[in-house]
Amino acid sequence: MCKVESVCLKSTTLSSIRSLLLRTVQVWRRRQTRKCLVSERRGASAVKCPHSDAMADESETTRHCRRFSYTLIKFLLFFYSCIFWLIGGFVLAIGIYAEVERQRYKTLEGKFLAPAIILILLGIVMFIVSLVGVLGALRDNLALLNAFMYTLTVCLILELLGGVLALAFRNQTVDFLNKTIRKGIVNYYDDLDLKNIMDYVQRKFKCCGANGYEDWKVNMYHNCSAPGPLACAVPYTCCVTTKPNEVANTLCGYKMLDESKSDWNLIYVGGCTDAFFNWVMDNYLKMAILFLVIFLPQFFGVIISWLYIGRVKEFDDERTATLLNQKYAAKQRGRISQWYMPGRQQV
Repeated sequence: MCKVESVCLKSTTLSSIRSLLLRTVQVWRRRQTRKCLVSERRGASAVKCPHSDAMADESETTRHCRRFSYTLIKFLLFFYSCIFWLIGGFVLAIGIYAEVERQRYKTLEGKFLAPAIILILLGIVMFIVSLVGVLGALRDNLALLNAFMYTLTVCLILELLGGVLALAFRNQTVDFLNKTIRKGIVNYYDDLDLKNIMDYVQRKFKCCGANGYEDWKVNMYHNCSAPGPLACAVPYTCCVTTKPNEVANTLCGYKMLDESKSDWNLIYVGGCTDAFFNWVMDNYLKMAILFLVIFLPQFFGVIISWLYIGRVKEFDDERTATLLNQKYAAKQRGRISQWYMPGRQQV
């Protein structure tokens, strides 16, 4: 039974590949014939173009189908670009609003750590690239369409390459994440966005710090040499909760960094980096869905823009051939009129 299914799958795959190759050859042959006809009308080619009879005998139904596919792909690309254009504008607006609010209470110098800056950069890229796609789809501009397609392709390749490199060099990725989290711990009370992100991560993955709870010693307020009630303590989001909606005790991590007085049963001692990777391995289905949600829309945009560029080139060649035919016919009518109306010739 397995052998039969494998044979059927192979035959289906081969037939799909064969049909795709035949379609590609037909499109290439049609383009070459149109270019040859254009050259012939201009007088640059004295040889009869191959497959010109087939082009002349092209049925009206085929032309209508090509026109319908052109219109369908045009509207698909236009709506696709419009949707991501609006999403990019929305992300940009959120990033600008978050940055304005952050500037009011800003004490952090390292801007690269600010999530608002990341949202602004992402919104600008999405807004500009999608706008190029919208204008290219509306105006049938091959330069804009090619820029849109190649930009999406480069982004897709960079994302895939980044994911592969992150998996291939896992130790370096873990070190980078640990350094980033430690920088967030150092500036925990200096930036509200970082504080909310750290609290969410520690609460979500039931962890504390990057490598462990002792990473909180690098914070000037939680260091054991600091004055105040936070000295030698960890944030309350590191504390173990038994009830989902339990009211948090903000001083539950008091003196947990003092090894002589700490009770490690009250806090999470594991680091958030290892906890995150363990969560990814346990929830591989969710990560696969997230992967598809991120990459499939971009791949769809690359494919549909590539198809539309091919349609635009075909119709440009067809329009050029039609104009040349009209000029050629007008020139022939002018010559015939000179034969039958000799009085109009100059003496």
